[in-house]
This record gives sequence, C-alpha cells and structure tokens, in this order.
Amino acid sequence: MEGTQPKESRRKRQVRRIIFGTDTPAGKAFDIGLLWAILLSIAAVMLESVESYRQIWHAPLYAAEWFFTIIFTAEYALRMWCVQRPVAYATSFFGIVDLASVLPSYITLATGAPSMAIVRSLRLLRVFRVLRLRHYMSEANVLSHAISATLPKITVFLGTVVVVVTIMGSLMYIVEGPENGFTSIPRGVYWAIVTVTTVGYGDIHPQTPLGQALSSLLMVTGYAIIAVPTGIVTVQLAEANRIRDERRNCVDCGRHGHEPDAHHCKYCGGPVADGLATKNPSSRPPDPLL
Repeated sequence: MEGTQPKESRRKRQVRRIIFGTDTPAGKAFDIGLLWAILLSIAAVMLESVESYRQIWHAPLYAAEWFFTIIFTAEYALRMWCVQRPVAYATSFFGIVDLASVLPSYITLATGAPSMAIVRSLRLLRVFRVLRLRHYMSEANVLSHAISATLPKITVFLGTVVVVVTIMGSLMYIVEGPENGFTSIPRGVYWAIVTVTTVGYGDIHPQTPLGQALSSLLMVTGYAIIAVPTGIVTVQLAEANRIRDERRNCVDCGRHGHEPDAHHCKYCGGPVADGLATKNPSSRPPDPLL
C-alpha cells in the first residue's frame, strides 16, 4: 500500500499539470482540444435554437449535445480529482461555470418533461460555456485587474450620469408634457438615457423649441460622457500592462522580478507566469490547486 501512494500522487500531479498548465505539449493539446469543444458546443446550442435547423438536424444536434456534455463532465470530474482543494475549486468562479455548463442537460434528463417551458429555459444555460473561454485568454487577468482598479471611478461616473439623466428627464417632462409623449418623469428619464447614450430610438422626441434645445445639449454631452470611461479604463489597462511586463510571478512562491523570457523561478525553480506582482506572496488569494 505504501509503495503505491507515491505513484498515485505522481499521477495526480501529472494530470493536474496537463489540465491546469500550458507549459507542456500535453497541456497545450488539452487546452486546444477543450477550446474547440467549447466553441463547437456553443455552435450546436445556437443551431438548436433555430426552428428550421432543429426540425431537420434534431437527432445529430441532440447527439452532439450529449457528446459534449459527457466530455465536459469527464473534464470536471478530472479537475475535482486532481486538485488538492476540491471544495475551493468547486466554489470558485471557474468551478461554478464548469458545473453550470453540464448541469442543465442532466436536469432536463432527470425531470422527464422536456416540454415544460422552465425546463427548456434551463437548456439555454449551456451557453454559459462561453464563459469558460476566459481560461484561454492570456490577457484576461490584466483586463480584470484594470477593470477592478477603475471600479471606484466608474461607479462615481455612473452616479453622475444617473443624476444628469434624472434632472434632464424631469425637465423634459415639465417642458414637453404628456401631449408630446412625456407622460411621466420615468418616461422622460428613459428618453434622457436613450439620448445620452446616442442610441436614438425615435419613439419619443421633443416638439417644442426649448425641449429641442435641451435635447441638443444632452446629445453633445453624451459624446463627452462616452469618452470618460473609455479613457479611465485605457489608462489603467496601460498601467496594468506595464506592471505585467516588468514583473512576472512564480506560480509556487509568488516572488517576482524575473526576466521577461524566464520560464522558471530563479528562487525555487517553479513555473513563472505572466501576471500582476504582489508585494507579499502570503497576501495572494488561495489557489485551489495548492
């Protein structure tokens, strides 16, 4: 019994390195194959929603759905088996997405009533497989960090926009009145949102000269408003890219300061990955693999 334990642990490490890592040919092949499976499964779900295709290709689409469901179920089971902290992985964002990509098919099968509208709607949750594509986007962590860093500024900006559209919607209700389509303040706020975002549905518009003047002012303001969040996120994204290029973290010990072309940590020999540096390795969030 004791002699088999190291072999089992070594097998788990190998499987974990293939599934969660991309530094080996087997890991890259696994990621590419899974990526194609995700894309094809999403295409099958979309084709199934088209009535003409569903009537002609119902059997192949049904078989394809269960084929991909079995693949993703096996992949989820392997992930749960090889990680050292299964609960942490299962409750993480990717763990929940991985489970949500297969669960609707089994719920539909277990209910035995595919004609129910609520059960059919569960099948649409399979489209959430598209969220798993974030696994394979190398820039996803940088973008996520940039958005998180700009969240306070964006929140203040959105609060200002809410105040502006509320004031303009109230003014248009007073100026135009119900006879011109502005039957209430919420209706005026709806018009202000449509105008400030430069969508312009055209279902409601001012008729009086004063209302048209306010509308023109709000449309010009809308262009300025659109530029604000774009500039905030762009600046933060550039900063995040600069930090990532200057500092690369070790996956095992969390230390940074490695060369841009380094593949292994100069302190512990572990794999080095692109990412945002942390001043204290112990402050990093827990990794479900560790």
